[in-house]
Amino acid sequence: MNLVEELRWRGMLQDIMPGTEELLNKEMVSGYIGFDPTSDSLHIGSLVPILLLVHLQKAGHKPYALVGGATGMIGDPSFKSEERNLLSEETLQHNLAGIKKQLSKFLDFTGEAPNKAEMVNNYDWFKDFSFLHFIRDVGKHITVNYMMSKDSVRKRLDGNTGMSFTEFTYQLIQGYDFYWLYQNKNCKLQMGGSDQWGNIVTGTEIIRRKAGGEAFAFTCPLLTKADGGKFGKTERGNVWLDPEKTSPYQFYQFWLNASDEDATKWIKIFTLLPKEQIDQLIAEHTTAPHARALQKKLAEEITCFVHSKEDYEFAVKASDILFGNASTELLTSLNEKQLLQVMEGVPTAEISRAQINEGYDLINLLADAGITPSKGEAKKLLAAGGVAINKEKLTADKTKVTAQDLLQDKYILVQKGKKNYFLLKVI
Repeated sequence: MNLVEELRWRGMLQDIMPGTEELLNKEMVSGYIGFDPTSDSLHIGSLVPILLLVHLQKAGHKPYALVGGATGMIGDPSFKSEERNLLSEETLQHNLAGIKKQLSKFLDFTGEAPNKAEMVNNYDWFKDFSFLHFIRDVGKHITVNYMMSKDSVRKRLDGNTGMSFTEFTYQLIQGYDFYWLYQNKNCKLQMGGSDQWGNIVTGTEIIRRKAGGEAFAFTCPLLTKADGGKFGKTERGNVWLDPEKTSPYQFYQFWLNASDEDATKWIKIFTLLPKEQIDQLIAEHTTAPHARALQKKLAEEITCFVHSKEDYEFAVKASDILFGNASTELLTSLNEKQLLQVMEGVPTAEISRAQINEGYDLINLLADAGITPSKGEAKKLLAAGGVAINKEKLTADKTKVTAQDLLQDKYILVQKGKKNYFLLKVI
């Protein structure tokens, strides 16, 4: 398969300008995608454009990652219901540094290969571009009628919030990015999400009208979850690529918990596995969906790709602590940071160190920490063998919790029944 055929098979191609596939089959093409610096970390919604650049480079073409230091000061209005807050230059520079660090993990920016990746910042060519020069040299090439015909603009104008002049000019600024890269980097291709189609086409128009050149484009679909939920969102918010914002364990769990329908779609988009292997995995999953082989492979590949093999192996062990039959030894082998990663989202309560040092009666402990509604219920639960401390089932002779039971000298993991966990912190 050529690049376009592969992207189409993977479900990563929506709109494509005529002639784009022929150009990619004919020569090494320089292509770019823009990344929005509203945070110092990208999230998993950014993985689709990142992987478009990865596929582009693997096919022998030259990828450019454009970080929008200038456009980030304005905000893209595409299909947004309201104008976003503008960022300070200091915040932008901090965010750009974080994004550059992340992108360097996925693309080859080193070596002597003619298609090594490059990173550019549109602030570099806009910082000395005066408003008068911009409206004279760029604005005169695109009519207001053309700009207002874009769906993203019309929807805002027809809504209640309207659109500021600042946002209205966004498509001209993004279009000029394409023109600048065309003129200075011989960049003939722009890629992006399908919501960017209007902005991208404006760029090809500026290149045609201002430089007499021809440029090309394609977009990928915007992802949605099978249940209608927003892709990349959990109860805790965005799933980030930064391990400090979303732990590798929680990252792994997001993919592991994918529905069968989503996993079948995502294994093609978010992994670099070949078609034959993916077809085999889907066939195996269809035969035995309860084994969740597709979700496990998806979670493995994407966790290793974004984080590391070690992070993936830890995530599997951590999952076994909460959802499997992990031993007490595995739990006690975790350091405090790892323990808190695994226990993220588990109900917590604080208990007194003085009582632990004296020996905390288990019945009192369960009731005081809110694990059971009363001491009577605690007594029944203990009698039925329904409590484990640090993954160890309690026996009849265990009536107190002492300092010897503490993890990292400050935590106790209580398990009620098979699936209910509580993390107690000693203060």
